[in-house]
Amino acid sequence: MSLASWFRWNEPPSRISQRSPTEMVVETLMMELSWQIKQAEKQQRERENEYRKIKTGVDYGWLVSYPKHNYDISQGERLQLEDMCTKIHPSYCGPVIVRFRQVVAEYEPEAQEVSRLFRSVLQEAADKIKEEEEAKKLARQWNTKNRTTLSLATFKSRSRISPFISDIKTISEDVERGTQPTRRVWSMPEFRNTK
Repeated sequence: MSLASWFRWNEPPSRISQRSPTEMVVETLMMELSWQIKQAEKQQRERENEYRKIKTGVDYGWLVSYPKHNYDISQGERLQLEDMCTKIHPSYCGPVIVRFRQVVAEYEPEAQEVSRLFRSVLQEAADKIKEEEEAKKLARQWNTKNRTTLSLATFKSRSRISPFISDIKTISEDVERGTQPTRRVWSMPEFRNTK
């Protein structure tokens, strides 16, 4: 028996589970949310320590031990946020995270407020995606209308380029032939050449 069979070196590596892009977006965005909640808790504890330090004049922060994670969003809210995350296209995942970080840095929320900010950023991104899809749809409709309009315009322009092919009588044709023009029904005054 060979040593390689014991260690199973020649077996193909196990495949990573194939997840859909939507699942990866949901997982990524929810990980970002939980990380931001932890950061908000940490900042909140630091603010409380600073306040206590200023109030008492003594720093007992080294003596206090905090639990790693106090606040957690409810299961119903988590499911709602995950459902909103499924509406985000994978190409918008990065910009949504960047926007969420900007909003968190701007407002410096407490841990309870982070999920509401996340919801507002997701809603903003979903609205933007919907607007862009509608704009693309309108652009496609406009392009198809323009193609038909352009084909009609080229047809009309051909008749303008070659006016002598049409059966419309013009004054210039009558002058060239030396005949008397017929009475015009146009709104312009009639000019006759007297010889």
